[in-house]
Amino acid sequence: MEFTVETEKRLTTVDLTDRVRDAVASDIDRGLCTVFVAHTTAAVLLQEDEDRLRTDLENFFSELVPDEGHAHDELDGNADSHLRASVVGPSVTIPIENGSLAMGTWQSVLLAEFDGPRTRTVSVTTVRDGAE
Repeated sequence: MEFTVETEKRLTTVDLTDRVRDAVASDIDRGLCTVFVAHTTAAVLLQEDEDRLRTDLENFFSELVPDEGHAHDELDGNADSHLRASVVGPSVTIPIENGSLAMGTWQSVLLAEFDGPRTRTVSVTTVRDGAE
């Protein structure tokens, strides 16, 4: 299953948790769910969805990778976005237990946008446990 996400800022996070939950097939009791963003300047992570922490994440990525001064910037000016996405990665895999995502109490699925505003495509793939 795929869906799109519209981002509004160059560097931001978007909560995908409800959309991912909705994508898990109701007939899967136990298995795995992989959330993947098909872009090189965005990423997916599991983290608490709290406004101050999301601001902290944005500040962390800005401090970790400077906006300018990279060789790729000569091509299209977004090397920082590629580098930030490389640190996080394009996907997460979450266990499915009793038909639900088996995440920790404070875990949410977040899209990390590093080169917005953009329209991002997110795919959710579920695999049923063969022992079911």
